[in-house]
Amino acid sequence: MRILLTNDDGINAQGLYELYLRLVKSYDVSVCAPDAEKSAIGHAITLNTPLRIKKVLKNKKFYGYSVDGTPADCVKIAVRSILKGKPQLIISGINHGQNLGSDIMYSGTVSAATEGTILGIPSIAVSLATYKNHNFDFTADLVSSMVKKIKKKGLPSRTLLNVNVPSIKKNMIKGVMVTKQGKSLYQENFVKRDDPRGNSYYWLSGKVKWLTKPAGSDIKAIEDGYVSITPLKFDLTDYKAIDDLKEMDFKLP
Repeated sequence: MRILLTNDDGINAQGLYELYLRLVKSYDVSVCAPDAEKSAIGHAITLNTPLRIKKVLKNKKFYGYSVDGTPADCVKIAVRSILKGKPQLIISGINHGQNLGSDIMYSGTVSAATEGTILGIPSIAVSLATYKNHNFDFTADLVSSMVKKIKKKGLPSRTLLNVNVPSIKKNMIKGVMVTKQGKSLYQENFVKRDDPRGNSYYWLSGKVKWLTKPAGSDIKAIEDGYVSITPLKFDLTDYKAIDDLKEMDFKLP
């Protein structure tokens, strides 16, 4: 099975490397990831500048390709230009930090998996729900077991899986829950500062606020100690609103 690994934390991220080490023992694994951290960049792609690719070594052995672009760029160029064979599965992660609720709209991790789905390749995004003291062992084990099932049964057409793993001890994880997307909002604050030349600049800061976390949501599952697996589609159409909009009878001016 040919697997493409990517992420938004960059080619040197520990989560990506540990997942690579786990999967390369059993599968034909390729790595193509941004040359630097590209978190929260969403589904941006590079149009106005060329993409530069470099081969990356780990322990003096070829590891993968770095791209000076976005996570979506990495998937596109890997599938279209770099790899000799089309991947049968794309895995984005293991991300350093959760991707829950409305975060998925900003997430480069999820967007890389979305790009894979757009290209018709089964894809999953995987995140460990902590920003410090990472231990990727259990998450790598989980992904390895998921790959075996996906290899056997496949994934629903045009659907990616957004996987989030609670950052707690293995024996405290209660199980795996298939979830729906919750809702979140960042309470944002732009901190104004001045540079040495007297010009103002702004740093974005803030914290997440959970708007809704009903039973069965990704947010609630993580809080309760479950692995969350949320099936996502990139079709954003609000089908329930179509008939209401038709009744408004919009006309040309």
